Amino acid sequence: MKVAVVGSGGREHALVTALSQSPKCSAIVAMPGNGGMAGLAECVDIKAADVAGIVAYCAQNGVDYVVVAPEDPLALGLVDALAEVGIPAFGPSAAAARIEASKVFSKALMENYGIPTAAHKSFTQMGPAMAYILQQGRWPVVVKADGLATGKGVLICQNEAEAENALKALFEERRFGAAGASVVVEEFLTGPEVSVLAFCDGEAVVPMLSSMDHKRIYDGDKGPNTGGMGAIAPNPFYTPQMAARCMEEIFLPTMRALAAESAPFKGCLYFGLMLCADGPKVIEYNCRFGDPETQVVLPLLESDLLEIMLACTEGRLTPGMVRFAPGAAACVVIASGGYPGAVQVGFPIKGLAAAEGIPGVHVYHAGTRQSGGQVLTAGGRVLGVAAGAPTLQEALALAYQGVAEITFEGAQYRTDIGKVALEAMQ
Repeated sequence: MKVAVVGSGGREHALVTALSQSPKCSAIVAMPGNGGMAGLAECVDIKAADVAGIVAYCAQNGVDYVVVAPEDPLALGLVDALAEVGIPAFGPSAAAARIEASKVFSKALMENYGIPTAAHKSFTQMGPAMAYILQQGRWPVVVKADGLATGKGVLICQNEAEAENALKALFEERRFGAAGASVVVEEFLTGPEVSVLAFCDGEAVVPMLSSMDHKRIYDGDKGPNTGGMGAIAPNPFYTPQMAARCMEEIFLPTMRALAAESAPFKGCLYFGLMLCADGPKVIEYNCRFGDPETQVVLPLLESDLLEIMLACTEGRLTPGMVRFAPGAAACVVIASGGYPGAVQVGFPIKGLAAAEGIPGVHVYHAGTRQSGGQVLTAGGRVLGVAAGAPTLQEALALAYQGVAEITFEGAQYRTDIGKVALEAMQ
């Protein structure tokens, strides 16, 4: 099969790597891809959100199957548009993708179908939102942009001044454009945070290994939220007992709720969970593979990823299709200076070959491009250095060994990825 992968980040590099190992896969096209995928896929300069361009290319170039990785094209209806020309794809319809594309929609879904989440209320004006926050009188409080905001639309406010600034940024400054026209204000949940990616075929849901993302830019979970500065898998807080509870209280009810709303979910559904004192609760849903969680989950997958994806699309997914190797994986993200704010790009990256030469280490390109025989920085999150090993401690040591080999101007990364998980295991 000729497979197209839509997207350009570290998640997509991990997907291309896993798909390339399938006996069913004869060729891979990445749209647009990045500087690290060239050895595995043909990179075609079509932007991920160019629905018409992607559909036309796939129809004209004999693409048999499309894996839509980012949220934007899913929300724009790329899977629906491909179906109209007879090309099957991995990913939800635009109707089902609303579970990520609209926080207001996902919160209403959870409320209507009894799925546990934080206490919340939605607003379209600053005044009522601020009045509600003050009425609650609890700090911190969470303010979320309704729409897609590249992982940066969640603002945690410690006091009245921060809440007012957050609402101004959304409603008055339009920092996230139309995505912030509506906001959700919700209680701040506490407890261990868990990411669970799950394969879905519209009815069946088969969870992958649990993982732990590290959202804040600095060590000790300090500083602003990012798209993710690293991850580990599996998550030690996610016990078999908790997994069974999440299946009954969250995963299956979510699948049934979407089906009842005439939006059955096929693809990868991401459950962002908080394990609170009174039970697990949903922080957020994503309608696709998480980044950087994918970079630690897929390297441990023993099954044929393409076969699983086809089963999801065709409605024949079974738990036995999804098998993971024992052990653990870790990923450390190296970002550009200034990230998650404004960044400078175009700096040469050195040490990639040395890092990739370490047994067990994978270097996933996120924001890179090739020029004149060099790999240059081309985004906020530049690389994800991942490693698998029998234990988490060994996986982390390998990942950081790889990080130490790589240099570029302004490079920054966290030095404490996996620290909380290691402490929990002792």
